[in-house]
Amino acid sequence: MGFPSLTAGDGTVLPAIGLGTYKLNGEAGVEAVGHAIRAGYRLIDSAVNYENEGAVGRAARSADVSPDELVVTSKLPGRRHRYAEALATIQESVYRSGLDRIGLYLIHWPNPKVDLYVEAWSALIEARKRGLVRHIGVSNFLPEHVDRLVAETGVAPVVNQIEIHPYFPQPEVLDHHRAHGLLVQAWSPLGRRSELLQDPTIAEIARVHGISPVQAVLAWHVARQVIPLPKASSAERQRENANIFSIDLDDAEIEAITALGRPDGRTGGQDPAVYEEF
Repeated sequence: MGFPSLTAGDGTVLPAIGLGTYKLNGEAGVEAVGHAIRAGYRLIDSAVNYENEGAVGRAARSADVSPDELVVTSKLPGRRHRYAEALATIQESVYRSGLDRIGLYLIHWPNPKVDLYVEAWSALIEARKRGLVRHIGVSNFLPEHVDRLVAETGVAPVVNQIEIHPYFPQPEVLDHHRAHGLLVQAWSPLGRRSELLQDPTIAEIARVHGISPVQAVLAWHVARQVIPLPKASSAERQRENANIFSIDLDDAEIEAITALGRPDGRTGGQDPAVYEEF
């Protein structure tokens, strides 16, 4: 089954849901990603720091799907922001995956105190020119970081992958990115899963629609034109997560879920203005 898609300002088309793969490693990771591809997922999220590019690539190569239909994602770690190191790391990602090229490559975190993210972005631009990657973007960037990339290189990311869930909805960032043609992907789209899914507001909306609380939250993302990346290892959970595109939340329900946002809503307190990951 095919999933709907969203289109960035430059015409890049991405599926409206993807599979998160953090901690899906080795043979179990290959199996889980394989399930997802068979269930219709075409956007598979990975990263150098997840240490599973090999598993994701093996599942992608084994799938009965054209490589051009899949968007395998990886991300550049903070320790590799210098231009030459970044370019070599991207090459290694391609080699590890066994694919001809990576579908989408992101800078994992801006690490603004180190202040090499523009240099890293220049390496991603070059990697795209060389055909190592199809599309390039960023992750955990604030609007000011995105604006600086565009100002200094003239090239905008097609996507920013950030923390978004009902307790941290980030409406101002969404508005900025929509205005500039960036697509937004949500990592941790279910937040602190057990806490969020027991929220009375979400439980009631799920009850009204005859769906699970997970599906209610994912349908909220879709309604806001955010691409959720829920992680799921079981085929059953993957199918449940993807069975959301016929759910029609009304404006009041969307606003009620968004209103759950909290000033301290981040799951790990990882503010990109100060947080660093290498």
